[in-house]
Amino acid sequence: MASKIATARLEARISTDLHSLLKKAADLQGRTMTDFVVSAVQDAAYSAIEQAGIIKLTLDDQECFVQTLLSPPSPNSALKRAFERHSKLVSKSE
Repeated sequence: MASKIATARLEARISTDLHSLLKKAADLQGRTMTDFVVSAVQDAAYSAIEQAGIIKLTLDDQECFVQTLLSPPSPNSALKRAFERHSKLVSKSE
């Protein structure tokens, strides 16, 4: 027996011009308008999510980042304590 995939309905009011454009594009690709729209929306969603995960830095920020990697500051007391706690936890788990 095949399992059923849960679905949800999406409705949108669009202009007749946009409807015609979508229909033409779907026809040119030999797809239904539903398939065309769902595929386009899915691609747009993946792209939006991917773009949200990209960190964009100014040239000054890039230079600062690289300088920090090349010449990192000395560890402060909080970082030293955190490293000691981490070392103790790691040695206990081994």
